[in-house]
Amino acid sequence: MRHSETCARQRARAQRHFLGSRPPSASRWRIPCSQRFVTAPALTLHDRALGAYLGFAIGDALGATVEFMTAAEIVATHKVHRNLTGGGWLRLKPGRVTDDTQMSLALGDALLAARGWDLRMVADSFVGWMRSRPPDIGNTCRRGIRRYMLEGSLAAAPADDSAGNGAAMRNLPLALVTLGNPTLFARCSVEQAHITHNHPLSDAATILLGQLTQILLLGGSLADCRRCVTESLIHYPRFRFEPWPGNTSGYIVDTVQTVLHAFFRADNLESCIVDVVNRGGDADTAGAIAGQLAGACYGVQDIPPRWLKQLDPGIAERVRRQTDALLALPSPLPLRESGYPPRPTDA
Repeated sequence: MRHSETCARQRARAQRHFLGSRPPSASRWRIPCSQRFVTAPALTLHDRALGAYLGFAIGDALGATVEFMTAAEIVATHKVHRNLTGGGWLRLKPGRVTDDTQMSLALGDALLAARGWDLRMVADSFVGWMRSRPPDIGNTCRRGIRRYMLEGSLAAAPADDSAGNGAAMRNLPLALVTLGNPTLFARCSVEQAHITHNHPLSDAATILLGQLTQILLLGGSLADCRRCVTESLIHYPRFRFEPWPGNTSGYIVDTVQTVLHAFFRADNLESCIVDVVNRGGDADTAGAIAGQLAGACYGVQDIPPRWLKQLDPGIAERVRRQTDALLALPSPLPLRESGYPPRPTDA
């Protein structure tokens, strides 16, 4: 079957589901967004999906240069940082990405290897990534993956220090493969999150950012996203982002506020990503998530050609191939294994 035909059928199936259903009111995971919207057919699902994934990788690479800098330091050094120049505290080569993109690709690889959802395969894929000696890995991610390696446990214990952005940053592949099934999306998102991060705010943000991505993938508007966020803020008022509080740390609340504030005031992908990363702090993760939303909104055609040329060619090719393969997976996504009981793995 031609790829365009696969995308068209998946999009139509997902839209029928969203437009004909209500979110569950008493599910294990709160799904606050009704996802009822009028579609804008100018861009295809593939345009938006590839835009989201490449936008994510580009935001990661752009933000890595200024990660942990303050906005004032960025101005003093770069004036406005808008090119994939590498460097930063990780001393990356131009166009190279960090753990945000790498963990997303690892999650996507697990989905493709299982041709469905298998939580243990996801955890094993994270182990393989960590063993590849990446340039950076967050403390909570490292701790969670090590726990799985030593104990076989697929869920971290609830902890206050699990409210970072490491789970939300890697969830794009699940948003792509669960279109039309918001309950499955929420379930799988929380399960993959809990491998490393087990905190209610992390769970809520991971689901919210994925819901916004899915709305946009299906042609929803900024107004539709606004309604979704407004519903979510009723249950999670800490995510309020207007006026922007000005915090840019890796705390998930700061990341959500920074990303949403920039996304809703931008009118194109470049301005959205540039705005976010020039605020500093955890700029690679915030830039990546902003690129994900902006790419889903404006499509791959809106990505500046210079950024596509500057992005690491190997990563760009992996993203393109994985996007196509994820969109071609069966819908609804098969559940291969519950992931329990725990099974120890080699350390």
